[in-house]
Amino acid sequence: MTSIEALHLPVGIRARTIDRINGLKMHVLEAGFETADRPALLLLHGFPELAYSWRKVMLPLAAAGYHVIAPDQRGYGRTLGWDDRYDADLAPFRMMNLVRDALGVLYACGHQTAAAVVGHDFGSSVAAWCALIRPDVFGSVVMMSAPFGGPPSVALGGPPSVALGGPPSVALGGPPSVALGGPPSVALDEPPPVDPIHAALAALPRPRKHYHQYYSTRAANADMLHAPQGLHAFLRAYYHMKSADWLDNQPHPLHAWTASALAQLPDYYVMDLHHTMPQAVAAAMPNAAQIASCAWLPEHELAVYTAEFARTGFQGGLDWYRCRTSGKFEAEYQTWAHAKIQPPACFISGASDWGPQQKPLELARMQTQACRQMHGVQSITDAGHWVQQERPAQTVQALLDFFHDAKVMP
Repeated sequence: MTSIEALHLPVGIRARTIDRINGLKMHVLEAGFETADRPALLLLHGFPELAYSWRKVMLPLAAAGYHVIAPDQRGYGRTLGWDDRYDADLAPFRMMNLVRDALGVLYACGHQTAAAVVGHDFGSSVAAWCALIRPDVFGSVVMMSAPFGGPPSVALGGPPSVALGGPPSVALGGPPSVALGGPPSVALDEPPPVDPIHAALAALPRPRKHYHQYYSTRAANADMLHAPQGLHAFLRAYYHMKSADWLDNQPHPLHAWTASALAQLPDYYVMDLHHTMPQAVAAAMPNAAQIASCAWLPEHELAVYTAEFARTGFQGGLDWYRCRTSGKFEAEYQTWAHAKIQPPACFISGASDWGPQQKPLELARMQTQACRQMHGVQSITDAGHWVQQERPAQTVQALLDFFHDAKVMP
């Protein structure tokens, strides 16, 4: 493992590891740790990212009076204690366990509550579930780039689809009183039938597949880790293609979960049927001049991602997708069927980001059904999917404006 200094962290951001976090030794970045009694902000990254992806917003948020905490989440970076085998148990990567990881980090950093939990990409889902399950802990929630449409529903008037057990008792951040990361405390139903969308996508004149389906395959990790163009070039193309720098990103709403609608998504979401992800993004590889002019992700910063994923691979992050596509844990999630996020909530994304539109009607459901106190949707100009890296100053301002409205300022 390379030294902490090799991460090129801005001066004022501390990196450390904290042991005994829900079975993990968790790597955490912090800013604003010098002064006691600051309210906490918990920042949760997505795929394929790291705590490092928050580096440009941490110091400004700390300057506003917060203790800013950003962990490498389970399956990523320098956080240890997770199993990287494809055939290992998926249960440690299910959403309820990721929420327990987040609580454990918060408690271990000395906080019983947080002013806000902020999540980007897949981290947005974790942040949403944190606020849904523990509104007493998280004073507000910010979802970024990936909307949350609410927990899975159940058919009212019929028998429940789960046999509910009692909630586990766990001292997060300390010695566990249950076998953490083990099987959930509910009797799970059989996985749901395969979504017919996959056959419909494959039957298009240009046969396609959804990236969630691809990320769930055994081959996906090796495809990306050993990309023909090299890992660094693959990541450069991937980050570029999902950013505002790729001018073909012109998002618009999709009105139905149909093959013809999803086929309007870029290739990094709905891929050619026989392509790997490195093949899907290769056509968008920026030229040397574009790379040299990329101020939001210069080569030495991209090298951090390259080095970390070269060491860990992608399987940990891919297992988050497998938990979703397998359907194994949907019955557990239905424990919160019809519940709404109670704390103040907002959504932030880049204007060139397809993420808010990739699941038709999800953005509307988040605003009208999933959140009790929705404080609006902010779209940041000249930003794509990596909004907190592409436009950090505007992202910080959007966050502080929301914190002021939500009355969670220091």
